Amino acid sequence: MDISNLLRQVKDGSLSLEKAEEMLKNLPYEDLGFAKLDHHRSLRSGFGEVVYCAGKTCEQVSTIMKHFADKGSNVLGTRATRQQFEAVKQVLPDVVYDEISGVLSYTVKPVEQIGLVAVCTGGTSDMRVAEEAAKTAEFFGSRVERIYDVGVAGIHRLFDRLEDIRKANCVIAVAGMEGALAGVVAGLIDCPVVAVPTSIGYGANFGGLSALLTMLNSCAEGIGVVNIDNGFGAGYLATQINRMAVKGHHPHTE
Repeated sequence: MDISNLLRQVKDGSLSLEKAEEMLKNLPYEDLGFAKLDHHRSLRSGFGEVVYCAGKTCEQVSTIMKHFADKGSNVLGTRATRQQFEAVKQVLPDVVYDEISGVLSYTVKPVEQIGLVAVCTGGTSDMRVAEEAAKTAEFFGSRVERIYDVGVAGIHRLFDRLEDIRKANCVIAVAGMEGALAGVVAGLIDCPVVAVPTSIGYGANFGGLSALLTMLNSCAEGIGVVNIDNGFGAGYLATQINRMAVKGHHPHTE
């Protein structure tokens, strides 16, 4: 809920005091019984609450997203299945679903995309996680450049895109196997790198643990590492960095 807009409506008479009071009763959170929706999160952090769809029923996901939308909030859902998408579509016909990343998005108010976040992957197999990062960054207002399949096994592919990568305010490096991409990229550019280890790899990859340890132990500076397969966390963090890098778009000065 946009509190500033609500107060302006009360001030200009387009919204009655009684209606505003009724709307504010559900703050700071709305209790649905099975979930408590945090309508104040955007006031605290600059970004609204996101629905983690895995483990939720189709009815729970559709109910949560509908309640956010009814309050005038853009809403993002991660790790959603096609069945969950179909359920949400019954109550929000304009919801958008990305099959690769499993991201659901419903936009009430368009968000201007600013700055630049570059999302790089070691290989095509990392695209599911990379797209979760890219879709998240775009949803929250970052312009995104996708630079896929530039892993160190063919490092000339990375060098061919270095000029594009260097234009970004933040780079997300997504890689499985040994996870060397983040360290190599960080050693070649002057902006922060958000490293995302993926669970892609053979047995000794240990479900992404080898990539995680490589990224944590990188000798290149300027790297922050998120959890295995956490594209959402990377997209969110990169957008915070990107917003602060764009003059006049720090969340506390807008």
